[in-house]
Amino acid sequence: MFTGIIAAVGTVREFKPAAGGVRIVIDAAALDLADVQSGDSIAVDGVCLTAVALRSRGFEADVSQETLNCTTGFAAGAKVNLEKSLRLADPLGGHLVSGHVDGVGTVTRFEASGENRLLAVAAPRELAKYIARKGSIAVNGVSLTVNAVNGSAFEINLIPHTLQATNLNGLTAGSRVNLEVDLLARYVERMFEVSSP
Repeated sequence: MFTGIIAAVGTVREFKPAAGGVRIVIDAAALDLADVQSGDSIAVDGVCLTAVALRSRGFEADVSQETLNCTTGFAAGAKVNLEKSLRLADPLGGHLVSGHVDGVGTVTRFEASGENRLLAVAAPRELAKYIARKGSIAVNGVSLTVNAVNGSAFEINLIPHTLQATNLNGLTAGSRVNLEVDLLARYVERMFEVSSP
């Protein structure tokens, strides 16, 4: 589990074929890897990946073809948001994020709003029922609050700190982003499914 509070922005240095998908090599930048071991989980742009090998300044992770089919952002040179997995003693500053991406959205607007930025995203239609005004959503692994919803499209206000601490500052209209809806919404849906006759 993760919180959606990004610890560092890294860079995908290598993207090479591996059994069943690809292996990526990530320069972890300012992410402290001192307590990370091979086999630990790290969220990369919102995708929970296993660090299969550690390097002096980063780590390697295998990405399956299935994951590549339903996510975006792993090309060589890409800037990626990084977060180590949540430990029981850690503060929950964002919301519960599983690292299992639900779909890929497309940025429709990214424009100045005073010192902030307005981010508008068109989500896949099947995710619309999980997106609620004032609810939580993870965009490229970043825990954010939804300000407005129109069908499957939604808007978010990005404050300067979020823009400085994540890769969201590089978005433009047409950018593709990884989306994970609020985990609680999925459980509520499942409860109603099971309880309905």
